[in-house]
Amino acid sequence: MKNTVFITMALAAGVALSTPALAYQRDYGRYEVRYDWATVIDVDPIVERTRRPVSREVCYDQPVDRYEPGYTARRDHTGATVLGAVIGGALGNQVGKGDGRKAATIAGAVIGGAVGNNTSKRGGTYYQTSGGYVRDYETRCREETTYRGNDDIVGYEVTYRYRGDTYHTTMDHHPGNRLRVRVDRGVTPAE
Repeated sequence: MKNTVFITMALAAGVALSTPALAYQRDYGRYEVRYDWATVIDVDPIVERTRRPVSREVCYDQPVDRYEPGYTARRDHTGATVLGAVIGGALGNQVGKGDGRKAATIAGAVIGGAVGNNTSKRGGTYYQTSGGYVRDYETRCREETTYRGNDDIVGYEVTYRYRGDTYHTTMDHHPGNRLRVRVDRGVTPAE
């Protein structure tokens, strides 16, 4: 008898707990899902402002003052000419005897002086004279960062009317003048 009471109570509890599920299924089965068109009343874009850095290189000509030393070529060839004449005269003196020696000395001095003078012109000696500052320009560059703001549309707030009632929804695209809706227990946009 105790077993019979226990089994009866268990069956009663099982029926009581399963009744809402059966009722829900039956309740859901009564609603017919259909699709229709609603009229769009208003569409407002949802705008999100973004700022992003934009870097670019900016170059400009910067005036600079440079010191440029002045150089002058040494124009005094006297020392090289005299040295060439002395060496040439000494070599010419080694040649010949008597009047020939005098002539060879003179000829050696003249030839040696000419060679010394010519040699000093080729190499040239330069020395620094007064220089000066010269205005010049250098191109300098730097990176500049500016910020650009963009207004990005991230969605739309849509107000629509179906059979006299007004509804609101958020969509990721502009719906146009009409909106396809799903009609079952309520009215929702059909995607």
